[in-house]
Amino acid sequence: MATRAKTGSRNGVQWRTDSKGTARWRGVLNLKATGKAYGPWAASRSEAQAWLTKARGEAASGVRRRSDGVTLRAAWEAFYAGATAGSVTDRTGKPFKPSTLRGYERAWRRVDAELGAHRLDAIRRADLQALVDGWAAAGVPPATIRNSLDPIRTLYRRAIQREQVTVNPTTNLDVPRVDNMRERFATREEAARLLAALPASEQALWATAFYGGLRRGELRALRWAHVSLADELIHVQRAWDDEAGDGTPKTRAAVRRVPIVPPLVRLLKAHKLATGRDGSDLVFGRSASEAFIPSTVRHRALRAWERANAAQATALGRALRDAETLKPIGLHEARHTFASLLIAAGANAKALSVCMGHNSISITFDRYGKLMPGGEQEVGKLLGAYLDDADAPSGTLGLLVGAMPPAAPGFTRT
Repeated sequence: MATRAKTGSRNGVQWRTDSKGTARWRGVLNLKATGKAYGPWAASRSEAQAWLTKARGEAASGVRRRSDGVTLRAAWEAFYAGATAGSVTDRTGKPFKPSTLRGYERAWRRVDAELGAHRLDAIRRADLQALVDGWAAAGVPPATIRNSLDPIRTLYRRAIQREQVTVNPTTNLDVPRVDNMRERFATREEAARLLAALPASEQALWATAFYGGLRRGELRALRWAHVSLADELIHVQRAWDDEAGDGTPKTRAAVRRVPIVPPLVRLLKAHKLATGRDGSDLVFGRSASEAFIPSTVRHRALRAWERANAAQATALGRALRDAETLKPIGLHEARHTFASLLIAAGANAKALSVCMGHNSISITFDRYGKLMPGGEQEVGKLLGAYLDDADAPSGTLGLLVGAMPPAAPGFTRT
C-alpha cells in the first residue's frame, strides 16, 4: 500500500518523500544578500548539504547575490539606447562608431531569440557554448560566429564593471578558429596589370588601395587637403560611413601618414589635373562633396577586367591560360596586397603595422605573419654571423640596430 507523501526541512536542507517512499533532499539558501535560492533535488542529504555549503561560500565572497531580474534583452536595449545617444562609450571612452553599432544590432538578432528572455545573471558559460555549437553545426561561418558574440561580450563587460554580475560567461568559450589567410593577395606584377586594364579615371583610386593600403571608408573620405604630393604623404584623418557619412577613422591608430610611392604620385597628379579638384574636395568622390559608391566602382572595374581578358584572348587567337587571365580583386583585397608588397620590400613589422593603421602589432602578426621572412634557418644564420663577427657594431649587429626605428624621446635603447 502506498504511503502518503511527506515534506519537511531542517538546517537549510529540505526533504520530501513521495508516495513510493523514495526520499529526495535539496539545499535552501535564504539570506538578505541573495534572497531565497533552491538547489537541485538530490538522492542524498549529503549532496544537498554540499550544494548549500558551496552556496553559502559564494554568498560570503560576493559571487552569489540577489538577482535584480534584469533580462539579457533589457540589458541590450539599455546599452543600445545609450550607445546610440552617445552616453555609453567604448573601452577607450569614445562613442561607438555607427558601423560598429549596426554590426552589433545584426549580431544581437541571432542571440535574442535564444537567450534574450533569460536573466542577465542566470546565463552560464554552458548556455553560450551551446549557442556557439549550434551555430557551428548549422554551418555558420567562424567569422560570423565570432562577430555574433561581440554584443554579448560588451554587455557582460559592462555588467561586471557595474557589479550586476560577478562571473563573465563569455570567457574561455570554444569558438571556431577564423582562417585569416583566406584573403587574396595580388603580386607586384599582377597589381600593375590590373591597374593598366582600368580606365584612366579609375586608376588613381585602385592604385591608392594597392600602393597606399587605405581602407574603403578611408578612400571614400580622402580629401585633397590631406594629400601632400610635395612631401609624398597621405594624411589619413577621416573615414566615410554608409549612414553617418564623413567621420573619424576606425581606431586611433588608423589616423596615420602613408608614404606615396612614385607610381602613385604620377597617377594622383594626373587624377587631380583631370578632375580639377583641390582643398576640401573629395579625391575620389562622385562629386567634390559626394563619396563614391563602392558597388559602382566594383562593377566598373569588373567590366574593365573582363574586356581586357576578352581583348587578350582575341589578340592571341585562343583561350587564355590561368596565368594570363586577370583575376578580379576587391578594394579590401587590394589593401592586403599593399601589406604583402611592404613585406616583400623588406619593411619591418612595426613599420607595416603603422602603415596599415592597425591598433596593435599583434593584429599585424596574426594576419600577415605567414608572409614575413625569418624562419629558423635564417635566424640561425643571422645569429651565427653576429657571433663570428669580432667587430659587432660595424658588423651584423650594427646592421640590425640600424634597421630599428629611432628611440622615443626620453628613452634610451639598450
